[in-house]
Amino acid sequence: MLLGSTDRRVFCAGADLTITDAERAVISDLIYDCCEAIVSRPGPVIAVLTGAAVGGGAQLAAASDLRIASPAARLRFTGPPGLDLAVGAWLLPDLVGRGAAMDLVLTGRWVAAAEARSLGLVSRIEDDPDLAAGQIAAELAARGGGAGVKAVLAAGGLLDRLRAERQVNRAAWARRTGMAAG
Repeated sequence: MLLGSTDRRVFCAGADLTITDAERAVISDLIYDCCEAIVSRPGPVIAVLTGAAVGGGAQLAAASDLRIASPAARLRFTGPPGLDLAVGAWLLPDLVGRGAAMDLVLTGRWVAAAEARSLGLVSRIEDDPDLAAGQIAAELAARGGGAGVKAVLAAGGLLDRLRAERQVNRAAWARRTGMAAG
């Protein structure tokens, strides 16, 4: 499966900042559904990043099994100001290590493609990431898809951490919106 955007300037820029907090809380929860589906589905998921991936969009990209970025790609693991969300804390330690994960999640700073590659946050940087992702997908399909490898790599608490982060963020949204956490 390939993930991308119809707008070449962004992978997924996160939730629409013009909608209500209650609507954003629902979207946040749906993003965790998508991330869980990405991690637990048998076949590999390849994300193609050509622009900004922010908040939930950065999590969708990071949850993917392979991330192919253009030189213009950039990621940011942050939520709305004033809301103490954990964005990506469930998966970043496995990708970039605990120290870098703390930096990215606590500061919410932008990570350009080159730094993302050096951290292990993206798999490759390609001038034509769509073409590269298509070639990789074809190679994986020819080799059997990698479902066994994916199952092994998803074991060991990754889904437990995803679910824990989801609960922390549900509680944060509930405090902000006055809604009960689900």
